[in-house]
Amino acid sequence: MPAIFEFEFAQRALIASLLIGLIAPLVGTYLVQRRLALLGDGAGHVALTGVGLAILFGWAPIPLALLTATLGTVLIELIRDRSRSAGDLALALVFYGGLAGGVFFASLSPGGTSAALNSYLFGSLTTSSRSDLYALLAIGLIIFTTILLWGQNIFAAGIDGDIAKVQGIPVKISAMILAVLSALTVVIGMRVVGLLLVSAIMIIPVAAAQQITRSFKSTMILSSILGLTASLAGLLVSFFVDIPPGPTIVMIALALFAFMALAATPFKRKAKPSAPAHNH
Repeated sequence: MPAIFEFEFAQRALIASLLIGLIAPLVGTYLVQRRLALLGDGAGHVALTGVGLAILFGWAPIPLALLTATLGTVLIELIRDRSRSAGDLALALVFYGGLAGGVFFASLSPGGTSAALNSYLFGSLTTSSRSDLYALLAIGLIIFTTILLWGQNIFAAGIDGDIAKVQGIPVKISAMILAVLSALTVVIGMRVVGLLLVSAIMIIPVAAAQQITRSFKSTMILSSILGLTASLAGLLVSFFVDIPPGPTIVMIALALFAFMALAATPFKRKAKPSAPAHNH
């Protein structure tokens, strides 16, 4: 283990990065299944408004980010339930409004915006306190427990909502739970990956895993392994090269995706059916 991990801040960063690497792809697998890959991005943007308010008033950022992200994702899901096109528009409004709100409120604080806000936008290795880490661990446990207890319902509702209703599965509640899980995941990732990039660690490992997996469960397992790999490797690189961890983790995740896509190419060619012969 590198000597850097003798320091407490590095230990906290390591735990937080492993947590987001493990959990984010679990939630991301459900988002990809439901074609909601951008929902996590919307949650990250609206969480920034909570961070801006926290900076302005000198409050703890995690509770406010959690509140605004949850409200934002639930609102988007409510609108999507009524109209798909309106849901897409709501997602766009959340993107713009969340980012603008975060910068606006942080700008009103006496200390300005740049240093405080940048650590949440792109991740920082030194901002997590011990109490923050306890909060992140508690949120992670909530996400993991919810997936264990309700994941099958979310999966069934994502495949076919009408059949799920016939089976007695509360489809709308399942959609809301997934929206809230997305918000919770964003809050876990904002310290290490950053709010602008946290959605990437939810989605890219899933896309990479899908190159070689054939089932939902295998995709979920492999994507978590890839997420852990990207988070740990990105954290180590950011320690020694002195660059923000968020972009580093995402770039490594993209490299893993490229590797998986190349590795899967020969198998995809073999699986492709040959063209039917023509009779003359």
